[in-house]
Amino acid sequence: MDFNLNEDQRAFVDLAEQFSLNELAPNAAKWDAEAIWPLAAMQQAGELGFCGLYANPQWGGLGLSRLDSSLIFEQLAMGCTTTTAMLTIHNMATWMVTDFGQAAACEKYGEKLTSGQYLASYCLTEPNAGSDAASLKTKAVKDGDDYVVTGSKVFISGAGETDVLVVMARTGEDGPKGISAFVLDSNSDGISFGRKEDKMGWNAQATRMINFDQVRVPANQMLGAEGEGFKIAMKGLDGGRINIATCSLGTAQQAMQDALAYVNERKQFGKTLSAFQGLQFKLADMNTELVAARQMVRLAAFKLDNQDPDATTYCAMAKRLATDLCYGICDEALQCFGGNGYIKEFPMERYLRDTRVHRILEGTNEIMKVIISRRILAADSAAIL
Repeated sequence: MDFNLNEDQRAFVDLAEQFSLNELAPNAAKWDAEAIWPLAAMQQAGELGFCGLYANPQWGGLGLSRLDSSLIFEQLAMGCTTTTAMLTIHNMATWMVTDFGQAAACEKYGEKLTSGQYLASYCLTEPNAGSDAASLKTKAVKDGDDYVVTGSKVFISGAGETDVLVVMARTGEDGPKGISAFVLDSNSDGISFGRKEDKMGWNAQATRMINFDQVRVPANQMLGAEGEGFKIAMKGLDGGRINIATCSLGTAQQAMQDALAYVNERKQFGKTLSAFQGLQFKLADMNTELVAARQMVRLAAFKLDNQDPDATTYCAMAKRLATDLCYGICDEALQCFGGNGYIKEFPMERYLRDTRVHRILEGTNEIMKVIISRRILAADSAAIL
């Protein structure tokens, strides 16, 4: 197996790195402190193709692999975790529309989503359906050529700011087989938004509740067939778990680089901090864990790209490992800064705040362990290896 990047991958990484350095990193602290929705930056990302990385090329997407997309997201996250996370959510929703949408929906939304002209939110979680997403209660009832949607969603990233919503709603029986997926305008009659949540991190990304009160959606804006919504949602979450793990990787990489620069410059007791063995060992552990997490994420992306039957398990393992390890790396990087790491003049505390939620969303890490353990217990040891 060749772990080196090929020429095309390197070109994409270089482009993402330049955008991250020039547009994201200089503004990330301001966006966080003032809770600014970085619309212009995300639209610029769209101009570079970063809003439709693995979307269908028929509708303006680049059609890249999940591995290639992960390489790009890692570079972007080094500049701004929050903005990159929103871009990954948009990419997931855009992929759902362009891969599963009927012609009418793709013509209406496809190229506007892949270009970044429209931004999208993914609406699955409900007040009483978090980890148990299959128990969602939002309903979509057929009425002529439309469906009428009623219910509510919570913790929706970009809600109130994005143009398009991909919504999971119940069209049939209880459980996963009764759920369908729809794409609709966020300004449709009957949609209202709750207050902007005051969060620990991800402050540059609006998070709100969405209420649906008799919202009419044309039947041709259903994604896939009726009853296939949960299956589409879970396919989306496999890639979403790679994406959010990658956001943790990029942030931890930047935290590591900042810590290295600091310990090589800061002096105590007449020598730089890097001369102390305690910090040397800390840095060794941080770097080892970062490389291990990165390889796990890239392996999972490779499995997903190749439709491996155990791809879901690998995505769960990668998400669990990378988000836990990378949060720890950010914490240790902050420790290298001492008291300076705790104040907002330096970015270390922001890295810590922004990566903490990655262990919760796209399925909590406890749910990842459920997915992994079920697969282990259902197979013989040879199959796991």
